[in-house]
Amino acid sequence: MSVMARKQGSHSDITGPKVHDAALRLIARHGYAAVSMRQIAAEVGVQAGALYNYTPDKQTLLFDLMHNHMKDVLAALAAAGLQGDPVARLDGFTRLHIRIHLPRPDQVFIAYMELRNLSPDNFDTLEALRRQYETALEDILRDGVAAGVFCVPDTRIATMAIIAMLTGLSHWYRDDGRLGLDEIEDIYADLVRKSVSR
Repeated sequence: MSVMARKQGSHSDITGPKVHDAALRLIARHGYAAVSMRQIAAEVGVQAGALYNYTPDKQTLLFDLMHNHMKDVLAALAAAGLQGDPVARLDGFTRLHIRIHLPRPDQVFIAYMELRNLSPDNFDTLEALRRQYETALEDILRDGVAAGVFCVPDTRIATMAIIAMLTGLSHWYRDDGRLGLDEIEDIYADLVRKSVSR
């Protein structure tokens, strides 16, 4: 049958995502500089030259991985529509960050560790997206300070510290660990709230 003759995954809507998935795994494991387009092609099961049907170069591939991650993060934040007083919004942000980032350790690793390998223009684009996300948290902290419920000497530093703490969870959390995700969320929400409360 002619269907059997077609190479599995030869359609662009199948192979394109496979290229991104393979690049994600390899870059997270070995680092951007150590991964070649030939390695990515081998992981997907195509000729190296065929990769250029899906991405013009490795830099674009890295940017796409990071850009897609940040767009997903911002879309989830927008969909959450955090409301209520600053304490409730901070709790919501904390839990949202954990739920978005914890299932995506490779994306998180690349988003933070491979920024140095972006071209200047790509870096600026990603930094603008990251700043949008950080500003959402900083606005919550500012509102809490204005309402007299938070005591934060510098909201920018507090924002970066909280995000670093929350993101660090993906480095050590295991599904089969001593505590479940709901319990971890509760502990982190309490830690974050206490770190900024009066």
